[in-house]
Amino acid sequence: MKKIIFLLSVLFIFSACKEENKLFDSNPQERHDDVPTIKLEDGQIIPLNKETSNAFSIIIHGGAGTILKKNMSPEMETAYKQKLEEAIRVGYEILKNGGTSLDAVTKTINVMEDSPLFNAGKGAVFTHEETNEHDASIMDGKTLNAGASAGTTTVKNPIDLAKAVMEKSPHVMLSGKGADTFAKEQGLQIVEPNYFYTERRYKSLQKIKDKEQTELDHDTKVSFYDSDIKNSKFGTVGCAALDKNGNLAAGTSTGGMTNKRWGRIGDSPIIGAGTYANNNTCAVSSTGWGEYFIRGMVAYDISALMEYKNLSLKQAAQEVIQNKLTNLGGTGGIVAIDKNGNMVAEFNTAGMYRATINDKGELSIGIYKN
Repeated sequence: MKKIIFLLSVLFIFSACKEENKLFDSNPQERHDDVPTIKLEDGQIIPLNKETSNAFSIIIHGGAGTILKKNMSPEMETAYKQKLEEAIRVGYEILKNGGTSLDAVTKTINVMEDSPLFNAGKGAVFTHEETNEHDASIMDGKTLNAGASAGTTTVKNPIDLAKAVMEKSPHVMLSGKGADTFAKEQGLQIVEPNYFYTERRYKSLQKIKDKEQTELDHDTKVSFYDSDIKNSKFGTVGCAALDKNGNLAAGTSTGGMTNKRWGRIGDSPIIGAGTYANNNTCAVSSTGWGEYFIRGMVAYDISALMEYKNLSLKQAAQEVIQNKLTNLGGTGGIVAIDKNGNMVAEFNTAGMYRATINDKGELSIGIYKN
């Protein structure tokens, strides 16, 4: 009798285990009906567990400089706020729907590149030779892969080129005609150089050339004679984002410096200076006097302080912008987001065009220091 009971017990346990295995062999959608899921780009549906969460957020900038309320017309202020909101909501919707931080960064920057309000894409400043030359970069915090382009003249959206360099080439940075050629080969949108012409930017160049001075797009010390430059836009654009999979990304796009010569390249396409992203720490996009951001490796320095000194994002950003950069003589700022979704906009100028949205849909838009 004992043997019969034992055999029946074994059969019962075996049957129960088999049923349990069926649960793990079933369709993921059926297994996790009561668990939040994310649908990936390839159609795969995965449950949210300790490796993933609903947390996501996005932050952008449209340049930093001497941006004072007393010099800003109500119409212009409204125009900037509306465009900043339009741009960041594009990225927010991508993240909300489970899209990647890389896509959110790219599409958000596209909106600002297509606007003449900012010194990027359509609104790019003019070089000494009266051309428009664009720089851009992007970085993936998950893989530390990065792409950048410099000195392009026919690519409608330079941030798309930077992303293509990262994903479709073995290189990190391409420049000049070669970068334009690569963009065309990749099927990116190509435009005639005159697409980037804007009357206000052109007039600014003429005023500067008449004075025989170089005007840094983010610095007004050499443009006191030009109220349009001094009080209006300082333009480099950038974005940092955290997606639902916990991946960080950052990107930056610019037209550089008004009246620049000799193929000058600023910090925007330099990984570690204008852009940096690392899932272990943060994602950063810079805007300011490029030469100083390159010397200070500003974007990477913030990440390094977090990694090696265990500083918070806020502490690291303040140390780099308010102390290191300021002591070097540089002006400008950064927007950044850490691996937990905390966001910071830090700058040592009178203002910086900026906006944030968190996973609760809470929108914040700022222009001035206070």
